[in-house]
Amino acid sequence: MRNLAIIPARGGSKRIPRKNIKEFLGKPIIGYPIEEAINSKIFDEIMVSTDDLEIAKIAKVFGASIPFMRSGTNANDFATTVDVLLEVINKYEMQGQEFDNICCIYPTAPFVSSKLLQMAFDKLITHQFDSVFPVLPFNFPIQRAVKIAEDRVKMIHPEHLNTRSQDLEVAYHDSGQFYWMKTEVLKSLKKVWTDNTGTIILKEMQAHDIDTIDDWEMAEFKFSMNQKLKNTKPYVNNIDAIKLSKN
Repeated sequence: MRNLAIIPARGGSKRIPRKNIKEFLGKPIIGYPIEEAINSKIFDEIMVSTDDLEIAKIAKVFGASIPFMRSGTNANDFATTVDVLLEVINKYEMQGQEFDNICCIYPTAPFVSSKLLQMAFDKLITHQFDSVFPVLPFNFPIQRAVKIAEDRVKMIHPEHLNTRSQDLEVAYHDSGQFYWMKTEVLKSLKKVWTDNTGTIILKEMQAHDIDTIDDWEMAEFKFSMNQKLKNTKPYVNNIDAIKLSKN
């Protein structure tokens, strides 16, 4: 079984210039997912699909391969993730290389970890899913969402005006980190997820989608906090210590 990691990183970025190689806490942000993909030890190849020579150079420094550059057709604002993935798969097949599974990892996903990539891959195989990707629960019930019309607030779902929050179904959203998928399913259906897709549920501190500078700064804050927690020894109070010593 052969696995391919594809990191799509085109040069153009309107909201955050040079977003894919912008420094995130002192390191180009694309370096984080590349390193975690390498550390997972589950990929036969880790490649970056880009149209940009500077991005290609930096990606190689962190250990990714650039077997070919992305076409101009799939480097514009209208190309989809699926378009990019299919182009990569096709070019590999033209070189005589085939992969059973691929994992599309976004370049601006510093929270991706080798452990999470392994967990999602295990779920893909064990449960025979077409694809698997991580999600986050919304931190407020979407059934209680409101809209503003003619300067007046209105509920999108007025039937839930008096429904208790704890009685509403939990809703989730894509964490924007990665998609594991079976290559043949992607080629035939041209979708990153289907009716047979599984998921890994993350906590709020395990992800942060980055679209604006404010998002970037919040992601750096959360990432830094996570690093501090990793380096902090677990606290055991005196009462717990006494109980443990008696058992």
